[in-house]
Amino acid sequence: MPTASSASLILASTSRYRRELLSRLGLPFAVEAPNVDESAHPGERPAALALRLAGEKAHAVAHRHPQALVIGSDQAATLDGAIAIGKPGSHERAREQLRAASGRTMEFHTALCLTREADGFDERASVGTRVRFRRLDDAEIERYLQREQPRDCAGAARVEGLGIALLEAVEGDDPTALIGLPLIALTGMLRRAGLSPLGG
Repeated sequence: MPTASSASLILASTSRYRRELLSRLGLPFAVEAPNVDESAHPGERPAALALRLAGEKAHAVAHRHPQALVIGSDQAATLDGAIAIGKPGSHERAREQLRAASGRTMEFHTALCLTREADGFDERASVGTRVRFRRLDDAEIERYLQREQPRDCAGAARVEGLGIALLEAVEGDDPTALIGLPLIALTGMLRRAGLSPLGG
């Protein structure tokens, strides 16, 4: 993996999920923590929060590496389109989130920013995914939490793992958006910025 100072592509994130997703494209990239305050502004809706933070993360790193293309991404979730859902952070909070989600729909807003300060390239997108949970009982919630320990996943549903067993349906245009980095939108941005994963 190249260092940030020599890379032409940098992922502004410490998320292992985003790193794993980006590696699918086969492009060399570096990783650098953006170190931005992720607190919501008063009255800020989850989708707007995710889009703002994706931009702030990308620009925080791009300012240090103006010649590089920098990727920032953020994800926020709502329950039934209204209640903001974040990363649980604890076993107890994850249990509460899954109890609340039982039989209901969670919407994930995954935002993306690709920027390069040297030439002013800057594109942003937000990709929505609707996740419908089946009815869950406390025993299976507890078994799932013991096996997955999804404290770092918004809504506590790690769909790339056992969390898929909690669901009835997933509706969206890009399956990678739900995991944390919408690769369909990103590859389009990369092509327009002159860095196609397929070359040419």
